[in-house]
Amino acid sequence: MPKLKTHKGAAKRFRTTASGRVKRGHSHCRHILTKKSSKRKRLLDIDTMVSKADEAKVLNMLPYGRN
Repeated sequence: MPKLKTHKGAAKRFRTTASGRVKRGHSHCRHILTKKSSKRKRLLDIDTMVSKADEAKVLNMLPYGRN
């Protein structure tokens, strides 16, 4: 069986946890930050888990995982 290619866009955006779940970051925290409240910016900085519905799609794009 041939080697599978990793989706490079997904590799930059998602990480797998030790338990096999997938972590992702939030959008809207790169620029135009002056109008956003400190609380909003602080909460956007925290990584969160990918939803169960999308998890299989992400894992298909990362056949060898990413740490």
